[in-house]
Amino acid sequence: MGDMLANALVNVVNLVSDYYYLDKKMQNLKRKVEQLSCHKADMVARLREEEHHPGKRRKNVVKYWLSEVVSKQKEFESLEVEVNQKSCISRVKLAKRANAMIEEVTELLDQGIFFEGVVLDVSETIEEKFVTVEWRGQAFNENLKTVKNYLLGNEVSSIGVYGMGGVGKTTLAQCIYNELKNESSFCGNIFWFTVSQDLNIHKLQDDFRKALKLDPFDEDDEHKRAAKLGGALERKKRFVLMLDDVWTHFLLERIGISPTLHGFKIIVISRSLEVCRKMKCQKCVKVEVLSDEEDWKLFMNKLSDGKRLPPKVEEIAREVVKKCASLPLAIITMAGSLREVVDIHDWRDALEELIESCVGRDVMEDEVFPILLCSFNRLRDPILKRCFLYCSLYPEDRRIERHVLISSFISEGLMDTRRSRQAYFDQGHKILNKLESVCLLERCEESNYVKQGVKMHDLIRDMALKITKDDYMVKAGLQLKEIPEEQEWKEDLVKVSLMENMIKEISRVTSPKCPKLSTLLLMSNPLKFIPDSFFLQMRGLHVLNLSHTPIEYLPSSISDLKELNALLLNFCVLLTFLPPLGNLKELKELGLRLTSIKEIPEGMKSLTNLKCLDTVDSYIATIPTGTLQRLSLLQHLMLPFRTTIPIEEVAGLKQLEDIHCKFGSVNDFNIFMKSLPSDGQLNIFDIRIGDTPVYHTKDLVVKQIIFGTDSLKKGERGRDEITLPRNIERVEFVRCGLDSCLFDNIQQVNNAIELKHCIVKGDGIEFIVRLSLEKELMPLHYLQNLILEHLPNFIGLIRWDVTPTVAPLPHGLFSRLQSLRIWGCDKIKKLLPPSLVLNLHNLKRLIVSSCAKMEEIIGEDESDAGFGAESNTDITLPRLEFLQLSNLPELKSICKGTIICHSIEVICLYDITKVRKVPLFLQLNNDGQLSPPPSLKMIKVFENDKGWWESLEWDQPNANSVLQSFVHLRV
Repeated sequence: MGDMLANALVNVVNLVSDYYYLDKKMQNLKRKVEQLSCHKADMVARLREEEHHPGKRRKNVVKYWLSEVVSKQKEFESLEVEVNQKSCISRVKLAKRANAMIEEVTELLDQGIFFEGVVLDVSETIEEKFVTVEWRGQAFNENLKTVKNYLLGNEVSSIGVYGMGGVGKTTLAQCIYNELKNESSFCGNIFWFTVSQDLNIHKLQDDFRKALKLDPFDEDDEHKRAAKLGGALERKKRFVLMLDDVWTHFLLERIGISPTLHGFKIIVISRSLEVCRKMKCQKCVKVEVLSDEEDWKLFMNKLSDGKRLPPKVEEIAREVVKKCASLPLAIITMAGSLREVVDIHDWRDALEELIESCVGRDVMEDEVFPILLCSFNRLRDPILKRCFLYCSLYPEDRRIERHVLISSFISEGLMDTRRSRQAYFDQGHKILNKLESVCLLERCEESNYVKQGVKMHDLIRDMALKITKDDYMVKAGLQLKEIPEEQEWKEDLVKVSLMENMIKEISRVTSPKCPKLSTLLLMSNPLKFIPDSFFLQMRGLHVLNLSHTPIEYLPSSISDLKELNALLLNFCVLLTFLPPLGNLKELKELGLRLTSIKEIPEGMKSLTNLKCLDTVDSYIATIPTGTLQRLSLLQHLMLPFRTTIPIEEVAGLKQLEDIHCKFGSVNDFNIFMKSLPSDGQLNIFDIRIGDTPVYHTKDLVVKQIIFGTDSLKKGERGRDEITLPRNIERVEFVRCGLDSCLFDNIQQVNNAIELKHCIVKGDGIEFIVRLSLEKELMPLHYLQNLILEHLPNFIGLIRWDVTPTVAPLPHGLFSRLQSLRIWGCDKIKKLLPPSLVLNLHNLKRLIVSSCAKMEEIIGEDESDAGFGAESNTDITLPRLEFLQLSNLPELKSICKGTIICHSIEVICLYDITKVRKVPLFLQLNNDGQLSPPPSLKMIKVFENDKGWWESLEWDQPNANSVLQSFVHLRV
């Protein structure tokens, strides 16, 4: 009884204490929360500093701690409000909450120490992510979560993802791949390989080697190659291997993954559960077809972005979706083919076709191929069908560049006849766009110098091969070492694709009997020899492609292929000899790019139907008189720059659209330009005049002219003005004899409204443009890139022949300029007049280097004095990202005013030690403190110039210390 009274008394005392001491407890809690807030602010600053360095990312536990702190701050603010509105009844409860919160805040303070650091080292070599679906169903998200949990946990190291073709296994795996790229656990070591039906361990080992950035294997022994891979993987510690489209099981040891290897995870994507199990997957996740609700949502998403259909059309559409058997690929393909269908009769017809196409075969053929076949049949246009089926000639999962594919459509004669090559390409792009829109081809975006392309989903390619099985023999990319046996070459074959194999030679007795064969693709094989007998029974051949092979000479039987339209031998670097081509009267395309051919082939004059001739980078040095004159249908003429083309050979070619060549003089060039039809225009041109540096642009579609040594020297250019194409995009002058003002020499540039790039090297010009009343100004509105190098007489961009008030600076002059580079111009003292800077609102890069007398970057020139912007006012460069000033021994001022540039990312200041002030404007933040430009990443300074940097003067106090953390000293 006494104990009970004692406990009751203690409780009463505690309640009284809570009641009367609530305010003290709140004050204590407030101090704790303020300490926590200060610690959080320090942590954010620390993270900002450490994450500024490449390869650093905050730990997940730190992210969690910061979120808990924010939550606790909000909880305290809520409690504080309740205390201020307190009643006698609630004080005790509020005190208890305050007590509990004091303990929680104290615990957060203890947890926020992070003895092992707050950031992780992460890989900087993360590759691009996959472009994945926007629409995701519930089952998809559940599978995504399940697989990801297995990967991030410690109990499961191998996961199988399986399901029928077209159900979305690869799409699911790509989404997992993308999410893993954001995880720090594997440091970016996520490897994806497509295995395909024809398992090739050597190829898989090579792909793995490239992903690991190892040197090429110097042996063929599979075990030694696997050992080399295994050694590299042991050093990775943690990685994820994703194997897509696995049809046959194999031992992982064959690609270097030992059972004793720790820290790795593997995902096997296959149509077969048995394959997953034989690959020793510990957990297998089945990707099911969609539910009725999800397949309708997916169909509507792809058909009309979710917009409702008229009731009667919706009724038919739901029946169409049912026939798609809930298979995502089939639904997407069907929706794509019906995307522009409005009339109800078309919908009924589509449903009827779908019903009639479903005939009994095995599961795949009954439920998938009829649906895909229906989309193919709905193309209607036979040209679309032919072009679609042609894509199946490429290896499985192959990305095909659009330009290459359309060129093949032209060579094969698959499209409607057009008058010009450009019109053919326009038609080709339209066809590919249509095939993409109905989801029979997938778009591959441009990246890392790989041009935009397309590819076929493997299931759709399977369907295409089923359609063509009687006419096509496709064994592309299968690593074959020999061509197929003669019995496989059926007499009715129309097209054969053996590209991208390992075929080295063809037997001397091989002579397939294929009288109907029109296309033979043997490119990208190590093929060195073709016997004379091989073509004897292929007299109907139209297209022969042997590009990218090490073949040295062609058999004489080539001369008898009288129906040949295209002979493609590009990149056959060892090819030195061609038999006479005079009998190939139907030949329209001859490709000899990057071969060792030294002379124009015998019989070339007889090829009067030739439209495309490409000999770029061959060893052809001269053009025999009269050769090209007779080829009046030429549209596409590509000659090596070592060949100076006689003007009489090309002046009469009225159908030329594309040309790559060198003229001996400006006079010849002018004659050529004037010989073009008045209604014609060159679409692609890379023209050199005189001796020029031999280099090539990476763009397939280029519009440039380079004037070489002394080509514009007085007395060399003739009396006529230089006639440039209106659509020229790039012009370069290299020691060509220019003087005075650049565009005095070439006034025709007035009409070049697409000119984007201008490069001048080693010439005697003093200015770029002259402003006067006597003649029309070349506006240079569209110029994006201006490079001036090693110009000993150059003193300024603009020359005023009269005062600026009489001939003011045009508003658009240099207004689209994005990059300006001045290098080795020893006479110039002041670069940019303030009045011109007003036009440079698109400038992103400014590089000024090795100009011995440069004194001021932005400053009044004598001819500009008193006009336009004052030199000591603020200058705004709203898009400037990169500024480099280097090796300017006389530079004293960058700008007398202040430069406002919030977009700047990198500043490089080397050897400009006479400069006393960097006029960069720094904004004030909300606290009234200076803050660096929001995009700034680094300021580079020579280590020897550290003292100079620290002694610089600033208009704003503390500016140096604000920028100090961005300074990188360079040795």
